[in-house]
Amino acid sequence: MSENQSALFENEGISQPEHVGKEAVKRIQQFRKKKKNHLQLIDGILQGDKTALSQAITLIESQNPKHQQQADDIIKACLPHANQSVRIGITGVPGVGKSTFIETFGLYLLKQGKKIAVLAIDPSSSISKGSILGDKTRMEDLVKEENAFIRPSASGESLGGVSRKTREAIILCEACGFDTILIETVGVGQSETAVHSMTDFFLLLNLAGAGDELQGIKRGVMEMADAVIINKADGDNIDRARTAKLDVNRALHLFPLKESGWQPKVRTASAYYNQGIDKIWDMIQSYFELTKSNDYFEQNRTNQNLYWLKETVQEHLLNSFYQNEEIKKRLEIAENEIQNNTKSPFAVANELLALYKRTISL
Repeated sequence: MSENQSALFENEGISQPEHVGKEAVKRIQQFRKKKKNHLQLIDGILQGDKTALSQAITLIESQNPKHQQQADDIIKACLPHANQSVRIGITGVPGVGKSTFIETFGLYLLKQGKKIAVLAIDPSSSISKGSILGDKTRMEDLVKEENAFIRPSASGESLGGVSRKTREAIILCEACGFDTILIETVGVGQSETAVHSMTDFFLLLNLAGAGDELQGIKRGVMEMADAVIINKADGDNIDRARTAKLDVNRALHLFPLKESGWQPKVRTASAYYNQGIDKIWDMIQSYFELTKSNDYFEQNRTNQNLYWLKETVQEHLLNSFYQNEEIKKRLEIAENEIQNNTKSPFAVANELLALYKRTISL
């Protein structure tokens, strides 16, 4: 650098090829032109159009009240074409290799003639509320497949990191012809009840030698698991994985037999090296054969529908309460009263509920 040159001087670098920017703009413009109304989205979904499916899921995830009726119409139209898939929930702490496992597992299932939809629930940014991991970028091979669909969604503030609209997204994916739905949860120690309540098979991924306190293996999650996979069982980690398998197996046998009649299994695998994946699918198929023969599969689906009926009612009541204009006005005053210790939270809550009842009865 010469004496007269600033330390902030930058070389010109490589110029961007002119056609790249123009092509990107052109694709965006074409996408906007192709944006369909909700009736066209329904037709597209039923014909297996992944673009229509993606746009429809965006619509049902929208917080805009104007989109709610359109979203309801789409779900209503797709519902008769749903329920023709198997739904597999996959959880485990960050670092256990969930995305690598799902990609390897998904590619294996594609070779078996399956159509795979992955609903990946990413942690939400506390600032933007957006998805911060971007599972599409971590499943580079699977996302290219014609018979695969990957949809990352921000978890928001919902319990267990499950997207608020994942249940509806499952219905749309099934109506679009996807016969195997994989749902990945955040897996950061929160309750996994929500994802368990929308899947047929619940898979817990563990690491060997990481310690229970690090993996967040709690009794509740272990009780829900239909199978535990000790992932990254390769190289120097094979012996530790075998030991972990024995330990987890002993722990699972302490739990009472599941209502399904299934004894949870433990398997070792290496998703990175594509080892043990076929045995995991064989195990899952055995589970479905058992639960369909003893009628638990359909009974579980019915119970899940009843669960989501109650959850939906609660969600609508909660939204209706906080969107109420009178409640919004009173809430600011109520918060000041609590902060100044002039009223208890319980007294303020009762006042707000009474006010809400009066406003909706008018």
